[in-house]
Amino acid sequence: MTEFVRDVALTDDAIRGLELLASSLDWPCYVVELSRCIDKTQLLEQCAGVLRFPSWFGQNWDAFFDCLIDLASVRRARGCVIVLRHAGELRAASPEAFDTARSILADAAKVWSDRGVAMRVFVETP
Repeated sequence: MTEFVRDVALTDDAIRGLELLASSLDWPCYVVELSRCIDKTQLLEQCAGVLRFPSWFGQNWDAFFDCLIDLASVRRARGCVIVLRHAGELRAASPEAFDTARSILADAAKVWSDRGVAMRVFVETP
């Protein structure tokens, strides 16, 4: 499922380019800032805030997946872009949480693909 989630080196200009491209396609673009994020709890909090998860979000992996496949903004669009910015510290401090989140994002993108909607995730690598 690597076609849905890509590890890439991103500059500020590259992220602005992704945002502009997404906007030109009328896709939402979410940039999740993960600097100083070192564990699952912080990761889920950051994602929930940026992606505007509902109040029932339970701060666990199952709820993370459920919220990703039910993003209202994506339902109304033909696609979306999610950028995990500065993910290196999380990857180093909590590799299991990082890998789980990456896998769930890929699974959610596959669900959206099956529905005819593109979800692309870019993970900023150092």
